[in-house]
Amino acid sequence: MTNIASTFEHFVAGRFIAGYTDSIKVVNPASGALLGAIPDGDENLVNEAVAAARAAQGGWATRPANERAQYLRHMAKIVRENIPRLARVVAMEQGKVLPLAEMEVFLSAEYLDYMAEWARRIEGEIINSDRPRENIFLFRRPMGVVAAILPWNFPFFMIVRKLAPALVTGNTIVMKPSEETPYSAYEFAKIAAQVELPTGVFNLIGGLGRSVGEALVGHPGIDMVSFTGSSAAGSTIMANAARNITKVNLELGGKAPAIVLADANIDQAVAMLKMSKTINSGQACNSTERVFVERAKYAELSEKLAAAVGQISFGDPLGSRPIDMGPLINQAAVERIDSLVEDAKAHGAETLTGGSRAEIGDGCYFKPTVLAGVNGNAQILRREIFGPVLLVEPVDDLDEAIKLANANEYGLTSSIFTSNLGSAMHAINSLKYGETYVNRENFETIQGFHAGVRRSGIGGTDGKHGLYEYMHTQVAYIQN
Repeated sequence: MTNIASTFEHFVAGRFIAGYTDSIKVVNPASGALLGAIPDGDENLVNEAVAAARAAQGGWATRPANERAQYLRHMAKIVRENIPRLARVVAMEQGKVLPLAEMEVFLSAEYLDYMAEWARRIEGEIINSDRPRENIFLFRRPMGVVAAILPWNFPFFMIVRKLAPALVTGNTIVMKPSEETPYSAYEFAKIAAQVELPTGVFNLIGGLGRSVGEALVGHPGIDMVSFTGSSAAGSTIMANAARNITKVNLELGGKAPAIVLADANIDQAVAMLKMSKTINSGQACNSTERVFVERAKYAELSEKLAAAVGQISFGDPLGSRPIDMGPLINQAAVERIDSLVEDAKAHGAETLTGGSRAEIGDGCYFKPTVLAGVNGNAQILRREIFGPVLLVEPVDDLDEAIKLANANEYGLTSSIFTSNLGSAMHAINSLKYGETYVNRENFETIQGFHAGVRRSGIGGTDGKHGLYEYMHTQVAYIQN
């Protein structure tokens, strides 16, 4: 197997900077093999990056938006030309199966082009005045300097999800990738250098959350923080940003419920629920975690779902045989999920399939799992699983399902399977979630608006509304 480069360099003020010590180990989760070690940044490097971004922002914002968009289009072209190589980097450091890694890289190019199209569509407003001979204009202005803190589960796509709307609206950006998956970001920094972005427009610093992350989020030179990760980390980031009254955009955890009614196409529901657990090994905030099934179809769905999930193949994404699912991100994730499942068993859960670790060399694997009969005291009912585990529970009717679905602190994605439009609309109107999917998998589109409520986040991403997250308004009152 060809390894990825073991070196990583920060990218600040238009130049690559090597660290003094490579202190953070990066491990292939499929095999446990050491991929390399990267340097941890520090406060001085953060100061330098923020200063570079601040110095560049004024000039970048005064360029016509379509000129800024041309850089995004150029990056998209290079990404498309390198899909196999970039996908291999994603697969090696994150554990994603190669077809999904290739799709992630392809969608990243699509996202760059999509956001570039908004260059000529950013709009303000003309507002009627109460005064004669007065005009009121609402302008949209860039926030300024954006700090982007990236997750590890979609390490390449999340770069462009934050960078593209920020840059096309006139912001500059300082980005910190996850220490679990830094090489995807380093590869993107090479692309940014290749398209010759103006100095300071894009900056990348590797490091830990407690060093680079905290210094960046709490920096007085930052105008907006965009973070994707756990709700606990989001709460800490929000508190840190509050010291400077810095705007935050937070996409946080989820505990997505799926409701399956008796009139649903059960085979379709099973296929979609299985997909929810195989995509990225269930390591997605959209991923279904609890399935509420009307009693008339509970036995049928449970049996078919257990059979389908039990057939999921898993292993090394770059191995010799095709597989459905790769590893979890690290051993800590395996231990966390194992602890949740064992606690569920202690609280009455029946294992329909899976239910334990999978020993494959030194890789980080947990068997695809379906549990039934978990009672209300189990931790797994409240905590985000973020792995290949589904809970199946019977309900008497749609109203009971909605009540149970809403009885947690998260509010990102939800879904319902039914052939009745009235039932679907009742669920949509009653579920306290930012997204509801009907008769399909939980996966958003780039032209939508991916946003959660409650402990699942503040603000959102994608589409027109995600673009405007990176802008503030200025209203001008002009008296003639």
